[in-house]
Amino acid sequence: MEIRLIPEILSNKIVLLTGAGGGIGFEAAKAFVEMGARVLIAEINREKGRQAAAHINQLYPNRAVFFHTDLSNEATVRQLCATILSEYGCPDFILNNAAMVVTGGIDEVDLSEWDDSYAVNLKAPILLTTLFLKQMKKRNSGCIVFVSSSGAAPYLGGYEVFKTAQAEFAGTLAMELEGTNIYAYTIAPGLVKTATAEKSIEIVASKMNVTSEQFYRMNADFILDAEIAGKGFAVSVLKADEYHGQEISSIQALHDFDSHGEETAAQRREDIAAQEIERIKKIIDTFRSQYSGWQERNIFERQWVLRDFRKCVVQSADAVQKEFQNIESAMESSGGLQAIPENLLEKLKLYWQRQLKLLQGFEKNNYRRTENSKIIQGWIDEIQAALDNAES
Repeated sequence: MEIRLIPEILSNKIVLLTGAGGGIGFEAAKAFVEMGARVLIAEINREKGRQAAAHINQLYPNRAVFFHTDLSNEATVRQLCATILSEYGCPDFILNNAAMVVTGGIDEVDLSEWDDSYAVNLKAPILLTTLFLKQMKKRNSGCIVFVSSSGAAPYLGGYEVFKTAQAEFAGTLAMELEGTNIYAYTIAPGLVKTATAEKSIEIVASKMNVTSEQFYRMNADFILDAEIAGKGFAVSVLKADEYHGQEISSIQALHDFDSHGEETAAQRREDIAAQEIERIKKIIDTFRSQYSGWQERNIFERQWVLRDFRKCVVQSADAVQKEFQNIESAMESSGGLQAIPENLLEKLKLYWQRQLKLLQGFEKNNYRRTENSKIIQGWIDEIQAALDNAES
């Protein structure tokens, strides 16, 4: 099955991918990078994690970063998230690929193994979600992908129980995110002959009184190689809005991509451009509304506000108003995006941040202070989103 990925469709997007030192996760990481993303590999095996990042960076320099991470350790996971937020910002996509496979009959699996499986296969995805979700909500964008398995299966209860719970968690999250631009869904890789899977299948097959070879022959129609499954993981995010709340498979994602990939890519580029045009218009409308209000103040208040604005923005309000008029005229005549200069966006953000700080001291009414703070913070967030888009 030949899949031609679309270069740069995920240009400069940040992907956090757990368990990407090998197998499906590694192949997904390569596919994400080929589509333009930067991948943060969270892997417990130091050697595999370093080798995975080094391999990707040989092909695409500075596009993969390895973080040694023990997902069963809550403190380590919290530190991982804090570091990522500080150095890279909130990821655009989180793919919970890491897994710990526990095999054996219900009466054979030790309670400590259930605890370890819970920590990796359920608690870690929940923890990553809760640590990043507020930031995703703040910017109103993001995608969290969970990985399911076959469901109830003999001699895999210590693993499948928590993978099933992970899928239910994904469904619950998706319902809570309805009406936002944040998406959550579950993807099943299918039966893939990775090193981890082969060890588990060997144990399960023996419990079923068949050989590993017989087991694979029994399921020959469902076997994928890791590269195909990994590409399915990666391309699925291109249709996150459609998959929201669903449980899909790698094959489904690949078929959807193969049929509509180019069309989807073009449409998404148009959608992104339209969203950015709308954002620029909102920033301009906000300033225009404030500018009009300043003109209506008495001469002493007006002079103080305009002087304070010029001091912070290093341009007069009249000059900014004229620049925004030129940008609007350019967009109307071309029908396309005309970006606001980044230095002006930065100065406007600083100005609104200053106004937000001043509001806390001037406004004594708690309700008005809270409501007006939300409004100003919204202006700041719009500007930050425009700056983030300019960087990407």
